[in-house]
Amino acid sequence: MLKSRVEDTNFYCKNSILINEKIYDLSKPKVMGIINCTQDSFFEGSRFTNLTAVIQEVEKQILAGVSIIDVGGNSTRPGAKKSSTEEEIQRTIPAITEIRKEFPEIILSIDTFRGEVAKAAVEAGANIINDISGFSLDAKMLEILKKYPVPYILTHIKGTPETMSNFTDYENIFKEMCLYFSEKINILKEIGINDIILDPGFGFAKTLEQNYEILNKLEDFSFLNYPLIVGFSRKSMIYKKLNCNAVNALNGTTVLNTIALMKGAKIIRVHDVKEAVEIVKLLNI
Repeated sequence: MLKSRVEDTNFYCKNSILINEKIYDLSKPKVMGIINCTQDSFFEGSRFTNLTAVIQEVEKQILAGVSIIDVGGNSTRPGAKKSSTEEEIQRTIPAITEIRKEFPEIILSIDTFRGEVAKAAVEAGANIINDISGFSLDAKMLEILKKYPVPYILTHIKGTPETMSNFTDYENIFKEMCLYFSEKINILKEIGINDIILDPGFGFAKTLEQNYEILNKLEDFSFLNYPLIVGFSRKSMIYKKLNCNAVNALNGTTVLNTIALMKGAKIIRVHDVKEAVEIVKLLNI
């Protein structure tokens, strides 16, 4: 299998990552469930502030068919106020430790832009680092990745969660995103990170119209030869267009996830695992 990976690099880059030195197959799309250990995430239904609630939700998601659990301790919604590194560690590491203890086989991801948090999470049992900043907000992130070469989710963003809504001017958004990914992929490969997942960053430094432009062109990112993850779940790009709110954005989320999977996305990051798993089953891809 490893020999085949070398012989057909493009196929395996797009369809698998290495986790704990084993090939993790992405040829059939996976569902990533969200666990927010915060009190200010944009969707109230995703907030879990004690370990009992976290374990109950993880068990619920596993029974629904989740493949990856993504744990975060700092809200990155537009305009969100940053927590401190210490606060983020206190929120996420006990949760990761307990999840790993209760569900030893589940794939765990840490949603953080801070190197120290990523380090603590990987040492506690996280398998993937999900960094919404593209290692631009903490210089330590690359140091941690070099020491702990786990799969890395590389997200497109401009500015910070506090300022990104001010950075939506592009001459050609698709071209600029491809350049961004290419440059950062090269940096990651230089330090030995070859298992990379690309996140277009829906809602990050993009207008409503730009989000849908990128969705319409999603399959065009395939030339970069890395798997794509998308995160639309209950975001404003859905509820603003439908004149509703996050609570009523599940149907819109399902529609966009279906489109993304048909355009080649390999992972869909969601609050509602059951509905997302049903999409994968119905598409039979």
